[in-house]
Amino acid sequence: MTVEKEQGILWLTLNRPERRNALDAQMLQEIDQAFTEAEADAEVRVVVVQGAGGKSFASGADIRQLHERQALEALVPGMQGLYCKIENCSKVTVSVIAGYALGGGCELALACDIRVATENAVLGLPELNLGIIPGAGGTQRLSRIVGKGYALDMILTGRLVGGKEAERIGLVTYLADEETLSVTLAQITDAVLKKGPVAVLLAKSAVHKGYDIDAGTAMWLEKLSQAVAFGTEDKQEGTLAFLEKRPANFING
Repeated sequence: MTVEKEQGILWLTLNRPERRNALDAQMLQEIDQAFTEAEADAEVRVVVVQGAGGKSFASGADIRQLHERQALEALVPGMQGLYCKIENCSKVTVSVIAGYALGGGCELALACDIRVATENAVLGLPELNLGIIPGAGGTQRLSRIVGKGYALDMILTGRLVGGKEAERIGLVTYLADEETLSVTLAQITDAVLKKGPVAVLLAKSAVHKGYDIDAGTAMWLEKLSQAVAFGTEDKQEGTLAFLEKRPANFING
Protein backbone atom coordinates (compact mmCIF):
# COMPACT_ATOMS: atom_id res chain seq x y z
CA MET A 1 0.00 0.00 0.00
CA THR A 2 1.19 3.52 -0.75
CA VAL A 3 0.45 6.53 1.46
CA GLU A 4 0.61 10.16 0.36
CA LYS A 5 -0.43 13.34 2.15
CA GLU A 6 -1.39 16.45 0.22
CA GLN A 7 -3.11 19.62 1.46
CA GLY A 8 -5.14 18.02 4.23
CA ILE A 9 -5.90 14.81 2.32
CA LEU A 10 -4.33 11.43 3.02
CA TRP A 11 -4.38 9.17 -0.05
CA LEU A 12 -4.23 5.45 0.72
CA THR A 13 -3.74 3.29 -2.38
CA LEU A 14 -4.20 -0.47 -2.11
CA ASN A 15 -1.34 -1.67 -4.25
CA ARG A 16 -1.53 -5.36 -5.20
CA PRO A 17 -2.88 -5.02 -8.75
CA GLU A 18 -1.50 -8.44 -9.73
CA ARG A 19 -3.90 -9.94 -7.13
CA ARG A 20 -6.70 -7.43 -7.78
CA ASN A 21 -5.71 -5.70 -4.54
CA ALA A 22 -6.75 -8.67 -2.41
CA LEU A 23 -6.62 -7.84 1.26
CA ASP A 24 -3.96 -10.03 2.81
CA ALA A 25 -2.76 -9.77 6.42
CA GLN A 26 0.07 -7.39 5.55
CA MET A 27 -2.18 -4.96 3.69
CA LEU A 28 -4.73 -4.95 6.50
CA GLN A 29 -1.94 -4.19 8.96
CA GLU A 30 -0.76 -1.33 6.75
CA ILE A 31 -4.29 0.08 6.52
CA ASP A 32 -4.61 -0.12 10.31
CA GLN A 33 -1.30 1.70 10.80
CA ALA A 34 -2.22 4.38 8.27
CA PHE A 35 -5.49 5.14 10.06
CA THR A 36 -3.74 5.22 13.44
CA GLU A 37 -1.31 7.81 12.09
CA ALA A 38 -4.07 9.77 10.35
CA GLU A 39 -6.02 9.98 13.59
CA ALA A 40 -3.03 11.54 15.33
CA ASP A 41 -2.28 14.00 12.50
CA ALA A 42 -4.17 17.27 12.92
CA GLU A 43 -3.29 18.28 9.35
CA VAL A 44 -5.26 15.39 7.90
CA ARG A 45 -8.93 16.21 7.36
CA VAL A 46 -9.92 13.65 4.71
CA VAL A 47 -8.75 10.09 4.05
CA VAL A 48 -9.27 8.74 0.52
CA VAL A 49 -8.96 4.98 -0.03
CA GLN A 50 -8.48 3.76 -3.59
CA GLY A 51 -7.11 0.78 -5.49
CA ALA A 52 -4.14 0.66 -7.84
CA GLY A 53 -4.41 -0.56 -11.40
CA GLY A 54 -7.91 0.61 -12.28
CA LYS A 55 -9.37 -2.92 -12.43
CA SER A 56 -10.12 -3.43 -8.74
CA PHE A 57 -10.72 -1.38 -5.63
CA ALA A 58 -10.23 -4.53 -3.56
CA SER A 59 -11.32 -8.00 -4.60
CA GLY A 60 -11.79 -9.17 -1.02
CA ALA A 61 -9.83 -11.20 1.48
CA ASP A 62 -6.88 -13.26 0.31
CA ILE A 63 -8.57 -16.65 -0.22
CA ARG A 64 -5.35 -18.59 0.33
CA GLN A 65 -5.00 -17.10 3.80
CA LEU A 66 -8.73 -17.45 4.43
CA HIS A 67 -8.59 -21.18 3.63
CA GLU A 68 -6.12 -21.70 6.48
CA ARG A 69 -8.12 -19.88 9.15
CA GLN A 70 -9.76 -21.83 11.98
CA ALA A 71 -13.11 -21.30 13.73
CA LEU A 72 -11.88 -19.39 16.77
CA GLU A 73 -9.87 -17.00 14.58
CA ALA A 74 -13.18 -15.51 13.42
CA LEU A 75 -13.75 -14.25 16.98
CA VAL A 76 -10.75 -11.91 17.06
CA PRO A 77 -11.40 -8.27 16.01
CA GLY A 78 -9.62 -8.78 12.69
CA MET A 79 -11.07 -7.17 9.60
CA GLN A 80 -14.34 -6.33 11.34
CA GLY A 81 -12.48 -4.49 14.08
CA LEU A 82 -10.41 -2.57 11.54
CA TYR A 83 -13.48 -1.50 9.59
CA CYS A 84 -15.17 -0.32 12.80
CA LYS A 85 -12.02 1.73 13.44
CA ILE A 86 -12.35 3.25 9.96
CA GLU A 87 -16.06 4.00 10.46
CA ASN A 88 -15.32 5.68 13.80
CA CYS A 89 -12.33 7.64 12.49
CA SER A 90 -12.62 11.35 13.24
CA LYS A 91 -11.57 12.17 9.67
CA VAL A 92 -13.96 12.14 6.74
CA THR A 93 -13.37 8.93 4.79
CA VAL A 94 -13.96 8.50 1.05
CA SER A 95 -13.65 5.25 -0.92
CA VAL A 96 -13.02 5.39 -4.67
CA ILE A 97 -14.40 2.25 -6.29
CA ALA A 98 -13.07 1.51 -9.76
CA GLY A 99 -13.48 -2.07 -10.89
CA TYR A 100 -14.19 -4.85 -8.41
CA ALA A 101 -15.10 -4.28 -4.75
CA LEU A 102 -16.05 -7.72 -3.53
CA GLY A 103 -16.37 -9.32 -0.11
CA GLY A 104 -13.99 -7.60 2.27
CA GLY A 105 -13.32 -4.97 -0.38
CA CYS A 106 -16.99 -4.05 -0.55
CA GLU A 107 -17.13 -4.06 3.25
CA LEU A 108 -14.16 -1.67 3.33
CA ALA A 109 -16.06 0.70 1.04
CA LEU A 110 -19.17 0.39 3.22
CA ALA A 111 -17.15 1.45 6.27
CA CYS A 112 -16.27 4.78 4.63
CA ASP A 113 -18.47 7.87 4.94
CA ILE A 114 -18.72 8.60 1.22
CA ARG A 115 -18.44 6.16 -1.68
CA VAL A 116 -17.53 7.27 -5.21
CA ALA A 117 -17.80 4.69 -7.97
CA THR A 118 -16.91 4.64 -11.63
CA GLU A 119 -19.28 3.15 -14.18
CA ASN A 120 -17.11 0.03 -14.43
CA ALA A 121 -17.43 -0.64 -10.69
CA VAL A 122 -18.72 -4.05 -9.60
CA LEU A 123 -19.76 -4.46 -5.98
CA GLY A 124 -20.98 -7.48 -4.06
CA LEU A 125 -20.75 -9.79 -1.07
CA PRO A 126 -20.30 -13.28 -2.56
CA GLU A 127 -19.01 -14.94 0.64
CA LEU A 128 -21.76 -17.57 0.68
CA ASN A 129 -20.12 -19.09 -2.41
CA LEU A 130 -17.20 -19.96 -0.11
CA GLY A 131 -19.39 -21.44 2.61
CA ILE A 132 -18.99 -18.42 4.89
CA ILE A 133 -20.86 -15.16 5.46
CA PRO A 134 -19.80 -11.50 5.22
CA GLY A 135 -17.91 -11.08 8.47
CA ALA A 136 -16.43 -7.58 8.36
CA GLY A 137 -19.65 -5.68 8.95
CA GLY A 138 -21.28 -6.46 5.60
CA THR A 139 -24.50 -7.98 6.93
CA GLN A 140 -25.10 -4.90 9.06
CA ARG A 141 -23.76 -1.95 7.06
CA LEU A 142 -25.21 -3.07 3.73
CA SER A 143 -28.71 -3.47 5.16
CA ARG A 144 -28.52 -0.08 6.86
CA ILE A 145 -27.33 1.62 3.68
CA VAL A 146 -29.52 0.02 1.00
CA GLY A 147 -32.31 -1.57 3.08
CA LYS A 148 -32.95 -5.13 4.21
CA GLY A 149 -34.49 -6.28 0.91
CA TYR A 150 -31.59 -5.33 -1.34
CA ALA A 151 -29.09 -6.54 1.27
CA LEU A 152 -30.70 -9.97 1.57
CA ASP A 153 -30.85 -10.30 -2.21
CA MET A 154 -27.20 -9.42 -2.69
CA ILE A 155 -25.96 -11.58 0.18
CA LEU A 156 -28.15 -14.67 -0.31
CA THR A 157 -27.81 -14.86 -4.10
CA GLY A 158 -24.30 -13.43 -4.35
CA ARG A 159 -25.56 -11.04 -7.01
CA LEU A 160 -23.08 -8.41 -8.10
CA VAL A 161 -24.21 -4.88 -8.95
CA GLY A 162 -22.62 -2.43 -11.38
CA GLY A 163 -21.89 1.21 -10.75
CA LYS A 164 -25.17 2.56 -12.11
CA GLU A 165 -27.31 0.18 -10.08
CA ALA A 166 -25.17 0.82 -7.01
CA GLU A 167 -25.92 4.52 -7.30
CA ARG A 168 -29.63 3.86 -7.86
CA ILE A 169 -30.03 1.80 -4.69
CA GLY A 170 -27.85 4.14 -2.62
CA LEU A 171 -24.92 1.77 -2.26
CA VAL A 172 -22.59 4.46 -3.63
CA THR A 173 -22.96 8.19 -3.13
CA TYR A 174 -21.53 9.42 -6.43
CA LEU A 175 -21.13 7.90 -9.88
CA ALA A 176 -18.45 9.27 -12.21
CA ASP A 177 -16.79 8.18 -15.41
CA GLU A 178 -13.03 7.89 -15.57
CA GLU A 179 -12.68 11.34 -17.13
CA THR A 180 -14.66 13.14 -14.43
CA LEU A 181 -13.56 11.09 -11.41
CA SER A 182 -10.80 13.49 -10.35
CA VAL A 183 -13.18 16.45 -10.67
CA THR A 184 -15.81 14.71 -8.55
CA LEU A 185 -13.23 13.84 -5.89
CA ALA A 186 -11.93 17.40 -5.83
CA GLN A 187 -15.46 18.76 -5.37
CA ILE A 188 -16.05 16.43 -2.42
CA THR A 189 -12.74 17.03 -0.67
CA ASP A 190 -12.79 20.79 -1.28
CA ALA A 191 -16.28 21.01 0.20
CA VAL A 192 -15.23 19.12 3.35
CA LEU A 193 -12.01 21.10 3.78
CA LYS A 194 -13.97 24.38 3.80
CA LYS A 195 -16.07 23.29 6.77
CA GLY A 196 -15.30 23.80 10.44
CA PRO A 197 -13.22 20.79 11.56
CA VAL A 198 -14.92 20.45 14.95
CA ALA A 199 -18.35 20.70 13.35
CA VAL A 200 -17.41 18.00 10.84
CA LEU A 201 -16.36 15.65 13.64
CA LEU A 202 -19.47 16.37 15.70
CA ALA A 203 -21.82 15.92 12.75
CA LYS A 204 -20.20 12.65 11.69
CA SER A 205 -20.34 11.29 15.24
CA ALA A 206 -23.97 12.33 15.68
CA VAL A 207 -24.99 10.49 12.52
CA HIS A 208 -23.04 7.30 13.26
CA LYS A 209 -23.76 7.10 16.99
CA GLY A 210 -27.37 8.18 16.64
CA TYR A 211 -28.31 5.82 13.83
CA ASP A 212 -28.81 2.69 15.92
CA ILE A 213 -30.43 4.18 19.02
CA ASP A 214 -33.94 5.45 19.61
CA ALA A 215 -34.83 8.79 18.05
CA GLY A 216 -35.28 10.60 21.37
CA THR A 217 -31.82 9.64 22.61
CA ALA A 218 -30.32 10.44 19.22
CA MET A 219 -31.91 13.90 19.29
CA TRP A 220 -30.40 14.49 22.73
CA LEU A 221 -27.01 13.42 21.37
CA GLU A 222 -27.46 15.92 18.55
CA LYS A 223 -28.35 18.66 21.03
CA LEU A 224 -25.29 17.97 23.16
CA SER A 225 -23.10 17.98 20.07
CA GLN A 226 -24.57 21.31 19.06
CA ALA A 227 -23.85 22.69 22.52
CA VAL A 228 -20.20 21.72 22.08
CA ALA A 229 -20.15 23.40 18.66
CA PHE A 230 -21.68 26.58 20.10
CA GLY A 231 -18.78 26.85 22.53
CA THR A 232 -16.05 26.82 19.89
CA GLU A 233 -14.11 29.68 18.35
CA ASP A 234 -14.91 28.17 14.98
CA LYS A 235 -18.61 28.83 15.55
CA GLN A 236 -17.83 32.48 16.26
CA GLU A 237 -15.64 32.70 13.18
CA GLY A 238 -18.08 30.87 10.92
CA THR A 239 -21.08 33.01 11.81
CA LEU A 240 -19.05 36.24 11.69
CA ALA A 241 -17.62 35.31 8.28
CA PHE A 242 -21.15 34.75 6.98
CA LEU A 243 -22.28 38.14 8.25
CA GLU A 244 -19.22 39.81 6.77
CA LYS A 245 -19.66 37.91 3.47
CA ARG A 246 -16.17 36.44 3.44
CA PRO A 247 -14.67 32.93 3.60
CA ALA A 248 -14.31 31.57 7.12
CA ASN A 249 -10.85 31.02 8.58
CA PHE A 250 -11.43 28.07 10.87
CA ILE A 251 -8.74 27.23 13.45
CA ASN A 252 -10.10 23.86 14.60
CA GLY A 253 -10.96 25.17 18.04
